[in-house]
Amino acid sequence: MKFTLFALLAAAGLGAEAVKLTHAQATARLSAAGISWSSSGGCSNRNVATCTSFDQVREETIAGAITLKSACGCAITITGGTETGHASGTYSHWNGYKLDMSKTTGLNNYITSTFTRIADRSDGYAQYQARSGNIYCNEGNHWDITFYTDGS
Repeated sequence: MKFTLFALLAAAGLGAEAVKLTHAQATARLSAAGISWSSSGGCSNRNVATCTSFDQVREETIAGAITLKSACGCAITITGGTETGHASGTYSHWNGYKLDMSKTTGLNNYITSTFTRIADRSDGYAQYQARSGNIYCNEGNHWDITFYTDGS
């Protein structure tokens, strides 16, 4: 049996282009899972910083939020998605890897008691890491979550 490098990478889920969702596709999945979202500007335009947009969010990021909701059993409200105005970088909001979530007692307790406390981010914010590799950063008034995988 002969395997090519591409076949091995594809089987491992590596090297494949991530599936990106439209805002409508993402909100339909979030709503079906009981996850709400809010926007300080009351809008969803990706090019307006006060909006909350899911346009071009990675499918794995939305799946990760749904997994988190299921595991936590707590209310989740997303306050930041792929809209402009966040820090840049490979694993950024704009590139579909990050979501901001409102802090609630249930979510706070779940993250801090379930995940491993790791070194503070370079700006001093506390971080927690799931076994999946996802990073949960406590930015004071919300959680900034990087979903590398669809696991919580």
